[in-house]
Amino acid sequence: MLTRLGRPAVRYSRAVLTGFLLLFLGLAAYGAGAQNALDLSRWDAPGTESVHAGDRLRDDFGTGNPNLALLVTARDGDVDSARTERAARELAAEVARLPLVTDVVSYWDAHSPALRGEDGRRALVLARLEGTATETREELATLSPRLTRTTPDLDVRVGGQEEISRQVGEQARADFLRAEAFALPAVLLLLVLVYRRTVAALLTVAVGLFSVVGTLAGLRLIAQFTEVSTFAANLALVLGLGLGVDYSLFLINRYREERAAGHSQPEAASRATRTAGRTVVFSGVTVAVSLCALLVFPFFFLSSFAYAGVLVVLTAIAGAVLFLPAALARWGHRVERPAAPPSGFWHRAALAAMRRPLLAGAGVLTVLLVAASPLLGLRFGLPDERTLPEGTSSRTTSEIVHREFAAEPTDTVQVVLAEPAATRAYAAALSRLPGVFQVDAPEGTYRHGERTGAPGQDRLTAPEGGGVRLAVVPTQAAMHGDVPAFVERIRETPAPAPVLVGGYPGETTDFRATLLDRLPYAVAIVLVATYVILFLMTGSVLLPVKATVLNLLSLSVMFGCLVWVFQDGNLSGVLGFTPTGSIEPSIPVLMFCVAYGLSMDYEVFLLARIKEEYEGGGASRAFEAVGDGATVRAVGEGIRRSAPLITAAAGILALSFLSYVTGGVVFLKELGIGTALTILVDATLVRVVLLPVTMRLAGRANWWAPRPLRRLRVREEKERGEDGKAGGRTEGKGPGPDGVRRREHV
Repeated sequence: MLTRLGRPAVRYSRAVLTGFLLLFLGLAAYGAGAQNALDLSRWDAPGTESVHAGDRLRDDFGTGNPNLALLVTARDGDVDSARTERAARELAAEVARLPLVTDVVSYWDAHSPALRGEDGRRALVLARLEGTATETREELATLSPRLTRTTPDLDVRVGGQEEISRQVGEQARADFLRAEAFALPAVLLLLVLVYRRTVAALLTVAVGLFSVVGTLAGLRLIAQFTEVSTFAANLALVLGLGLGVDYSLFLINRYREERAAGHSQPEAASRATRTAGRTVVFSGVTVAVSLCALLVFPFFFLSSFAYAGVLVVLTAIAGAVLFLPAALARWGHRVERPAAPPSGFWHRAALAAMRRPLLAGAGVLTVLLVAASPLLGLRFGLPDERTLPEGTSSRTTSEIVHREFAAEPTDTVQVVLAEPAATRAYAAALSRLPGVFQVDAPEGTYRHGERTGAPGQDRLTAPEGGGVRLAVVPTQAAMHGDVPAFVERIRETPAPAPVLVGGYPGETTDFRATLLDRLPYAVAIVLVATYVILFLMTGSVLLPVKATVLNLLSLSVMFGCLVWVFQDGNLSGVLGFTPTGSIEPSIPVLMFCVAYGLSMDYEVFLLARIKEEYEGGGASRAFEAVGDGATVRAVGEGIRRSAPLITAAAGILALSFLSYVTGGVVFLKELGIGTALTILVDATLVRVVLLPVTMRLAGRANWWAPRPLRRLRVREEKERGEDGKAGGRTEGKGPGPDGVRRREHV
């Protein structure tokens, strides 16, 4: 297939390049509007109890979670003064007339102590904005500046969960632009240093940019049919640029090797496509499969990253195996440089490790396990306003509420009874639960098992006898503790009728539970699929197992870093974030799929070259006759030729991810630092020390496979050999493990 693609791309290079230029311009024009077509998301899991509760609240009661909060400060210092009350009531009436607002409750109407600051200077007006996350946050972009005001009577600040989420989205878009402005020139400079040829660097960046604009255009198209998260665009930038660089580095380097071997410029481009292109395809499939595992989660926030991953891989491969061969056929002479042997540093390091495999392996393994040890203290938690940088308006508002209010009314747990029932005893029981500040019921307000407020809360009873609801207001301590345990205590309390428990705490609890329930399936898909892909590439049963173990070891270092830095707060001052004492679980899941695919990406490149050296060096006259020396020579030579490229590619890709360190959203900092660390550890300590050590210890077993699987590989190799023959290849290579003479391949 690659022969059939490479040769026409070289032969009709002018037409291919013209077509790619027009396609690039079209994709760039269409993809430029991607951000406006993408959607924002909430922390809910389709089909869960909390979502059903939200549906009932909307349909039967015309309300839902209070997602907009106005923090009102009395200028005279007393929220109960006549002057303040008059101005606050006018403010609440104004909010009730706003678009999308379906429900408003204020301290001055409800006289609830949960809505009043403990010192009497501040109180809350809560509102419900109905609509999708994108609709409500677009509306808030206009309303928030309008409602933030200082008058002679009041000082008003805007907060609430929807405003926090809106500002997270705005910050993420700003981080995207900042990362783009930093990453592109930095990557170009590094490529010039690596290639020592400006044209080679420009061609590589062109492939990366084609992948980025192609992915953004694809996301915009997909968004016409299903929801796609705005955060997918952030991944498109770093992953598209990174994979474009990776694939171009290996293909251009192979082109240089073919030219140094005496082949003409067009023939060298075709041969590079046929050999290195096969490795690129295997690598791309591995990355795509790893990210496709995110589709098992019923959240479009994570599914969007799967769409972005597949699009990035397809566009990066297309750029590498179609655009690059055509470009090399025309400008390849500007890419070449005088022949020089690959750097011997990694080669010497690998040989030194293989001479003392137990000592070298134990030393590196100890370092990695120590770095991964903080993982043992991992605690999953729920996101809050500390996701944003200090000083952000919605974060400041939330911090004032946490500090000066005894309760957290914006995080009220909504309990919906399916049928009318007497709720006096039930409300009293709920009010006695640890972490409950008060319970609002149709019969009144309850605290510590006693009724403290009179009946008359008609908004808690559905019209036409459709049921009743209770509002369980948590304390501040409850929302900064184990929220899922708090929600579970409410769900376990006996009720007089079937109940649905929702509200923001219920939604985040169900989101986390669904995520963790589906996680084993995602991990299994990644591990099994990548094992099969690596077997098809290597024909070995053992090598994919070792690759999986080494990958998981690299990922454990990443998660150890997440805990040590972001959960425990080490380096928080340097990196500019506020630690929360826990990790929001969806980000580690995303990082697992991204980092696993990228780590396996380098495994594919290195194993492909080692296998080529093993089969092409005359070392494997028959499987049974192969000794450890053949494996050692193949590993050493494969590392000598591949490790410098892998290190350069890993450094550039890590730099792309690190561009998010300067951003303001903690999620993106976690993704950037964790993934960059994994890439660097994997490309150095793991691939250049642990991989050769494990291959040295395994010896001939590296290449073993059961007889039926070996026959499958022989058939595949013969077919590929015939393809190479048809493509004009004439030079034979040494026989492989099964005794069949091979043609050169990767």
